[in-house]
This record gives sequence, structure tokens and C-alpha cells, in this order.
Amino acid sequence: MDRLEHKYRNQTLRRNRVRSRVFGTATRPRLNVHISNRYINAQLVNDEQGTTLAYVTTVGREINASLSEQAIWVGQEIAKKAQAIKVKSVVFDRGSHLYHGRIKVLADAAREKGLEF
Repeated sequence: MDRLEHKYRNQTLRRNRVRSRVFGTATRPRLNVHISNRYINAQLVNDEQGTTLAYVTTVGREINASLSEQAIWVGQEIAKKAQAIKVKSVVFDRGSHLYHGRIKVLADAAREKGLEF
């Protein structure tokens, strides 16, 4: 198995391990976060119905800021959208990423705006 296959296999295993424990409902949706090398996406998902309740992304936005600053913006915006649809509490889905760095910054920014994890 070459290095990239091994990396992606381990990433998939970590993602599936997190998703087996995290489930979103209408009253407490799942806050799914995806961070690539260039963009940050966050969405609130109701897994019972399989629908996305709110979505924020940096794709298509001209932001001259670091990814950490963009993560702060995404966390604040997703918290505003959650309050608009009357959601106060969420389940955090970090995917295959560790809870540090940009993931932690996004979560802290959402907490500051009133979202409960």
C-alpha cells in the first residue's frame, strides 16, 4: 500500500468512527465542518430527514485573510444562521480532523455567538 492510499484509508476510518457516534436531530442538528487547503465549509444537518438546515462556505468569497480568520468568520455566520432557525444546541462533527487548530477556532467562534455543543 503506498503512502497516499494509507493516508486516505486512515482518514476514512477516523471519519467513520466519528460519524458512528454523532447523529443530528431536528432539535439538535449535526454541525459538520470540512476544511480543505483553500476553503472552509460548515453545515447544520438533520440526519433524521437527511436535510441541510443551514450552510456557510468561503467558496466564492474574496477574503484576504488566513484560514484561521476565515474559520472564525464561518463559525460566527453558522451560529447566526442557527439562531435564525431557532437552533441553540448542536452536535459537533469534526470529520477526520483532530479538535485543534482551525477546527477549534471555528467551534470557539460559534460558541461565542451563543451556539451550545
